Amino acid sequence: MKKGKIDLRERVRQLGPTNLGDTELIALILRTGTSSTPLMELAGQVSKGMETARPEAVYETLCSMEGMGPTKATTVMAAMELGRRYAGYQSRKVHTAADVYPVIQHFSDRKQEQFICVSLNGAHEVIAVRVVSVGILNRTIVHPREVFGDPITDRAAAIIVAHNHPSGQLEPSEEDRNITRRLAEAGELLGIHLLDHLILSPRGGYFSFTEAGLALG
Repeated sequence: MKKGKIDLRERVRQLGPTNLGDTELIALILRTGTSSTPLMELAGQVSKGMETARPEAVYETLCSMEGMGPTKATTVMAAMELGRRYAGYQSRKVHTAADVYPVIQHFSDRKQEQFICVSLNGAHEVIAVRVVSVGILNRTIVHPREVFGDPITDRAAAIIVAHNHPSGQLEPSEEDRNITRRLAEAGELLGIHLLDHLILSPRGGYFSFTEAGLALG
């Protein structure tokens, strides 16, 4: 494991931290795994946990993982807070797809399709970014109750949703269009406006329903 850590540090030195994936960055923060949970495996679990945990439950979520404890959990949380303070997404104003893309770009290279929801306040500032579901997207998995549950708690005024296409294809499928229409209709009933739906590609770039002039409702 020592060799792996040295390799990651060398990559940061040579290429910069933006060239490392989420799991690799977390591994650098954790520094060590355990006899039962290797470092990279633990880092992957932490990454998934932080993507889905409610903000107020991050500490409990991290501490519940085998190989994590109060020290490592608070270290990860401190690193998260520093990131937010120096270059974070909270309070970032979003007016276009290009504004929100840097906030969710790191989901582009995920091996499975992940559906992401970005909560926005009345000033269109980012409140939170969450993974709603993981797996092949369909209307059963991406149901309005799962998508809007947290934004309602956030008292969000609007949301932007996104998902990645591991194949690299940016053109929306008919299922993508159907999901978008259902969410837009549900949002109108709830008073939480769906501003856009982005499709992300591991090859870079995105497709925006709004930019393409596709009706969201």
